Amino acid sequence: QALVGRGALQDLDLSHNYLTVLTPETFLPLTSLATLNLGSNRLEELEPGVLCALPQLQVLVLQDNPWVCGCGILPLWRWLSHNKEKVREKNLLLCGDPVQLNNYPIMAFRNESFRQCQETSLSALHYIVFLTVGPFSFMASIFFCTFMGSVTVVYHN
Repeated sequence: QALVGRGALQDLDLSHNYLTVLTPETFLPLTSLATLNLGSNRLEELEPGVLCALPQLQVLVLQDNPWVCGCGILPLWRWLSHNKEKVREKNLLLCGDPVQLNNYPIMAFRNESFRQCQETSLSALHYIVFLTVGPFSFMASIFFCTFMGSVTVVYHN
């Protein structure tokens, strides 16, 4: 809410603020923002919509954040790949985690690096199967429990 009414703001320095999470709604009021410094925070990843909400962005500073270089870094990597001219210090964007990738440059990744992260969507047929099997198995368990209870009662009598 601190940025509401600041639509004319062009430069914003949020470095050294211990920021850990930014949502796409954070910068929505800043339609004129041209320079954004998010360096030296505690950002581990950025949601896809955070930077897309800044149509006038020309300069972005992101170094000195502990980026987690797993599937969560994919949206940032894609954005950086398409907006290389906006981030001057791309070689300073380094992985902080996992340990085996510590200080590895994010921009050194390639499409193949994220092969295991590719999203899979379910078809309509899958949803139909789930919606059919779920209630069917529920009803079958009720009938089975009722049957076994009846058998137990008859056996005891």
